[in-house]
Amino acid sequence: MKRLLLTTLAASLIGCGLAGCIAPFVMGGAFAGGVLMASDRRTSGAQVEDQGIELRSASRVSEALGEGVHININSYNRQVLMTGEVPSEKDKATAEQIVAKVDNVKAVVNELGVLGNTSLSARSADTLITSRVKAALLDDKEVYGTAFKIVTERGVVYMMGRVTKREADYATNIVRGQSGVQKVVRVLETITEDELKQLLPKPAPQTELKSSPVMSGSGQPVMSNSPK
Repeated sequence: MKRLLLTTLAASLIGCGLAGCIAPFVMGGAFAGGVLMASDRRTSGAQVEDQGIELRSASRVSEALGEGVHININSYNRQVLMTGEVPSEKDKATAEQIVAKVDNVKAVVNELGVLGNTSLSARSADTLITSRVKAALLDDKEVYGTAFKIVTERGVVYMMGRVTKREADYATNIVRGQSGVQKVVRVLETITEDELKQLLPKPAPQTELKSSPVMSGSGQPVMSNSPK
């Protein structure tokens, strides 16, 4: 049975500036490195729907709260993660209420911090961490790196996706070992191993190649004896 797994894990407290994202609103995994639709475990319809959720949510939050906030909105399978900074608890609650009312939103994970907006250099540091994490996941042959959507905020790495518990635990160990990662938060939809088998691409059928006999000038096959 699918369930929402929201777990905060302490990770390496390696010296990198507390950071945020590069733009006031980052859509559809700008930090995720552009997950390819072909390898995404969402249906193509769900991916398009998530993009619409992000756009509508960002527009409505911006209209309500103005430019004094720094909010990033990422949606995966209709589950929305909100990260960034707002001036007050009231703004944090307002942003969540707005997003929760957007069509097709299933759940909202509100990770907004009540503090001043981060600097451009700090957000750039987050971008570097995300790139490093994505590369590490893609390089490891024991995990499907493209199954995870990665978002980084102030040194905290958020993992989104549809994965098994085995995949989640393995990938988390990879992420927490990357330079600059201060904490790992898993916002994952857990699936069973049987469900995973249904999602993975089926191997192409093997075709047996048969060699054609060599013909002599008379049109008769030429037999050859090879040593045993």
